[in-house]
Amino acid sequence: MTRLKLYENFNRQTDLDQVVDVLNEGELILLPTDLRYVVGCHALRNQAVERLLKWKGRGDDVRNKLTLICHSISQISDFARIDNEMFRLMKRNTPGPFTFILPGLNRLPKILSKRKEVGVRIPENPVLYNIVEALDAPIMVSSLPQEPIDVDYYTNPELAEEHFGDEVALTIDGGVGRDGQTTVVNCTGASPVIERQGSGELIM
Repeated sequence: MTRLKLYENFNRQTDLDQVVDVLNEGELILLPTDLRYVVGCHALRNQAVERLLKWKGRGDDVRNKLTLICHSISQISDFARIDNEMFRLMKRNTPGPFTFILPGLNRLPKILSKRKEVGVRIPENPVLYNIVEALDAPIMVSSLPQEPIDVDYYTNPELAEEHFGDEVALTIDGGVGRDGQTTVVNCTGASPVIERQGSGELIM
């Protein structure tokens, strides 16, 4: 179990190389977003996504709760259909605490091939941005279990590691996060629909 303090040196290449190596090996990591900490893996490695599903608990409902973390709208377009209107909407609201549900392009691992939709995020977090950019691939993430722990365990990396560190290969200390959920915007229909109002105020 290892914890890297990346918020102090979030662009130090040796640390980024270590994180990329762990992700390329198909391991799970505990990492920050612009809100709570999450557990993630290399999104394009079938073995890694299998491991994340096993950690979260299998089933179609679980698969639909996995989210793709990208560093840009351009990267998202490799895995989801984005029209001009959707591009402008995401441009106005990212990076930030939003999850956009988009029509998928079937370029994710086979275990997720039945999904016609994909949830995507571009969090406003320089540590996470640098990790995804260095990996040159998106990260698939899942939220931490909702019980039975105090909210500080979701936002404080030391407490998160204390509770979940044995379940991952690496903890990324990106500093203390903040409590809250993303605003979920379903963009698969004729117009965007807010399915869950969270920390993000959508600019239409």
